[in-house]
Amino acid sequence: MLVAGGAVLLCAAAGAAVAGLHGADVRRGPVPGLAREYARVDAEVRVTSDPRPTRPAVRGNHSAPALLLINAEVMEVRTPDGPSTRVRTPVLLMVAAGDRRADWQKLLPSTRLRLDGRLSPPAHDGERLAAILRVDGAGEPRITGPPTWIQRAAGGLRAGLREATDGLDADARALLPGLVVGDTSRVPPELHDAFKATDLTHLLSVSGANLSILLFLLIGPPGSASSAERRGLAPLLGLSLRGTAVIGGALTLGFIVVCRPEPSVLRAAACGLITLLAIGTGRRRSLIPALAAAVVLLVLHDPWLARSYGFLLSVLATGALLTLAPRWSAALRARRVPGRLAEVLAAAAAAQAVCAPVVVLLASRVSLVAVPCNLLAEFAVAPATVLGFAALAVAPVAPPVAELLAGIASWPVGWIATVARTGAGLPGAEAQWPAGWSGAALLAGLTVLAVLLAPRLARHPWICAAAGLLLVLAVLRPVPLTRIMTGWPPPDWSFALCDVGQGDAMVLATGEGTGVVVDAGPDPRAVDRCLRDLAVTRVPLVVLTHFHADHVRGLPGVLRGRSVGAIQTTSLEEPPGQASFVRRTAAAARVPTVRAAAGERRRSGPVEWRVLWPRPGPGGAGEAAVREPNDSSVTLRVRAAGGLTLLLLGDLEPPAQRELLRGREAPGPVDVLKVAHHGSAFQDAGLLHSVRPRLALISCGADNPYGHPSPRTVAALGAAGARVLRTDTDGPIAVAGAGKELRAVGRS
Repeated sequence: MLVAGGAVLLCAAAGAAVAGLHGADVRRGPVPGLAREYARVDAEVRVTSDPRPTRPAVRGNHSAPALLLINAEVMEVRTPDGPSTRVRTPVLLMVAAGDRRADWQKLLPSTRLRLDGRLSPPAHDGERLAAILRVDGAGEPRITGPPTWIQRAAGGLRAGLREATDGLDADARALLPGLVVGDTSRVPPELHDAFKATDLTHLLSVSGANLSILLFLLIGPPGSASSAERRGLAPLLGLSLRGTAVIGGALTLGFIVVCRPEPSVLRAAACGLITLLAIGTGRRRSLIPALAAAVVLLVLHDPWLARSYGFLLSVLATGALLTLAPRWSAALRARRVPGRLAEVLAAAAAAQAVCAPVVVLLASRVSLVAVPCNLLAEFAVAPATVLGFAALAVAPVAPPVAELLAGIASWPVGWIATVARTGAGLPGAEAQWPAGWSGAALLAGLTVLAVLLAPRLARHPWICAAAGLLLVLAVLRPVPLTRIMTGWPPPDWSFALCDVGQGDAMVLATGEGTGVVVDAGPDPRAVDRCLRDLAVTRVPLVVLTHFHADHVRGLPGVLRGRSVGAIQTTSLEEPPGQASFVRRTAAAARVPTVRAAAGERRRSGPVEWRVLWPRPGPGGAGEAAVREPNDSSVTLRVRAAGGLTLLLLGDLEPPAQRELLRGREAPGPVDVLKVAHHGSAFQDAGLLHSVRPRLALISCGADNPYGHPSPRTVAALGAAGARVLRTDTDGPIAVAGAGKELRAVGRS
């Protein structure tokens, strides 16, 4: 015990010392001080990572363009009025690449660049970055030094794999390069969200499991060195113990270079090298000490790994597979569970048990489908990985063979994507959980309690069956049960205003499980959650009133797991970027798009509506009469079941509201008004007086920076006799009944 305690103290002291030295290196030189002053600089940098895109962020009615993030090391820095200084300081480059995006994305690690930009401090103290460098007007990158030959070779292999997947379907084209070499540049946000919801993100990009599969093929399963040599590929190739170790070491180092030194890759590489060392010396392999040694060596080499969630999750999952999984597997086999099923079930459950509390720190949610989804995906991982690496290896010399191998690999990869989408599409795939350390501690405590009670509960089959049934009900969320528990939506609802933050998304009930969606809000997850709560699985029509981001960016969430008939839009394609996004999203889902025209009448089930606005321009229905996006909003007058009438105004501004009143298609009095533009102060008093709504519904985000809804608008609606409800205080709102039975039910 004394020796063990001394070793722990020695490792802690060494780690603290190394961390202090690394921290001093980051703070050394002029860059941190210039960052605190937000100074403009001219710098020469050396790229240390692949460029990675951010997700487009919705800000108000616009979508901020995706940036490219690149880790780099400043080699030389100069201010406009200062001397040039040679340094070696880590920074993060933020590049708005624009039309030159493809050129920036091709940059390889070790490339040298000359940049102009502004420095700023990192978001948090104690980061491994000294500063953030926002690059000015990024045109073509100014390369001052090419990448090293080894990075060019690795880049060639990665490019070859991308080209081999170009002819595959969208999911395989996106996932196979990610699974094999960590290239996630083609993965769309909605697919990434599906993998997050099912806790399959370790399959979305390269991980230590990929290297483990390759080493497994070479040296066989865990055991003695001699048995590994007999059972792996090594004896078939005539390799000695030392030859096996050397080949395995070279494979591991090549894997790190090609797949990049991600935390989980480094962990697996360190474990693999220690195992190969044991093979080369003829010693017995012991994986738990190898994992411990790997963690210590990696943290001493790079102390920042101790703060990496990715590294922590990788270590925890590996430790669970080595300690908990064998015991749980034996317990399942003792209860007559087939051996292979017992192994994969125990592995998935063990990894989920130890990793879930950490995931709560990152996402404040718990996946209820993680274990079954990991089970279903597990059988496809090894063939996809092996075939993918085979395609990677032959791509430079035999591109047609690489395409054939990638085509075969697309089958297991497509299965993994199907599992992720199906699991994420279940109503209760995720459960919200308290955020922060308290939430993580609560989940960890409940997990420990469940593990301790499991042997006793297993003796009572009825208790196990009841627990399983409750879990199934929580995941499937059958509508009758949900309505009993929450009271929302009411069973006879006709219209719902979703809570999507600062944006619009509405649903008109047109039948059992069917609804017309009007606008999709800014966030796919929010509108998807609302449609799940409403049990809407079929959407005959999606109406996008105009192309502002807070109305269209959630479109992938509407399409996720639902049958959609068509998408109808306004005729003014402004802003062009968002109009292009809608077209691309619709084309990818194979959903046709049509344009709305004033005077058009449609019907779906008991609901009928007519388009009041926008009026066509001189060129006919395909051209809008107005040139401002808000005033081109598709405006609908709806008559629902029971005679309920609604007016949905989109974001119409007062000039267009006045024109609407003067036209032949004036709306007249209605029961429900969806207030224009999130209840802004700009409303036409004449329109409010003309429609005389009994209910006025406002969609806006809590604490939004625009002051929506305006107190003046809320007061005017109240003075007109309307009851006002708003999503920022009432949550999603469902309208039911008509006439004297009209009522609105919020879910705050």
